[in-house]
Amino acid sequence: MNGSGWIDLQVNGYYGVDFNSDDLTDRALIDVCQRLGDDGVAAILATVITAPLDAMIRRISRLSQAIDRCPEVAQRLIGIHVEGPFINRTAGFVGAHPPDAVLPATVADAQRLIDAGDGKVRLLTLAPESDAGFATTRWLADQGIVVAAGHSDASLDELRGAIDQGLKLYTHLGNGCPMMMHRHDNIIQRVLRLADSLSISFIADGHHIPLMTLANYLRLVPEENVIIVSDAISAAGLGPGEFQLGDQIVHVEPDGSTWGGDRSHFAGSATTLPRMCEVLESIGIAKPQIERWLRDNPSQLLGRS
Repeated sequence: MNGSGWIDLQVNGYYGVDFNSDDLTDRALIDVCQRLGDDGVAAILATVITAPLDAMIRRISRLSQAIDRCPEVAQRLIGIHVEGPFINRTAGFVGAHPPDAVLPATVADAQRLIDAGDGKVRLLTLAPESDAGFATTRWLADQGIVVAAGHSDASLDELRGAIDQGLKLYTHLGNGCPMMMHRHDNIIQRVLRLADSLSISFIADGHHIPLMTLANYLRLVPEENVIIVSDAISAAGLGPGEFQLGDQIVHVEPDGSTWGGDRSHFAGSATTLPRMCEVLESIGIAKPQIERWLRDNPSQLLGRS
């Protein structure tokens, strides 16, 4: 199954190129944009993950400038997804993000990140419980930026409060949370309770979420609110080995699972969208439905349709 306009809202890197590298070049971005097109991906949000704020600003600005300079990049990189640093720093919830770089959400720091993108930041993921009074969520929504929750242990009331202030998406549900949680009252159950009010993205690589569990989640979320993301890193499409993700080394196993340095958590995905389509078909999802989740729903969330 090859893409016909797929839009991937979460791409940290691809085919040997790390979007969070300080050595990123225009040539590398042009090459990776060609490769994405070859794999059926029409457009992506290049994702910048948690790092010291100045480093994030530098990396966002670097991507923004490349989009301005290179038509081949601008065609494929339709914006930037900032994932962090306003997330939950607790072990498990922080995932592969460096805890020491996590910050409470403030409008001032959010504005620095947004300004660095010169109008190209389209999506920002934060933890609602780290956003006092949901002020940053409201400010971002007022700027026309899609606000997502993720790497979060927000209560049901906090999620509802953030939705009231403009929250539109939950980022990669089932991940960015501890392996062991309360069996009934946990972030996954809370978000599923609000599935009528939020778009929800899932990493459909068969590793981040076991296939049986993914099938259950997809049955519970309204079709119009499901979005599939790759969460791809530089390893995507290259097979097993060691790869860079920002300031850390990630291990890709022969089965395609992608682990952080201490192997306690996943760190992005090495799986491409064509492979994720195969995974979804293997659990009985019809091709037209997959196309909606990969093209129509993300397009609508970004206001492109």
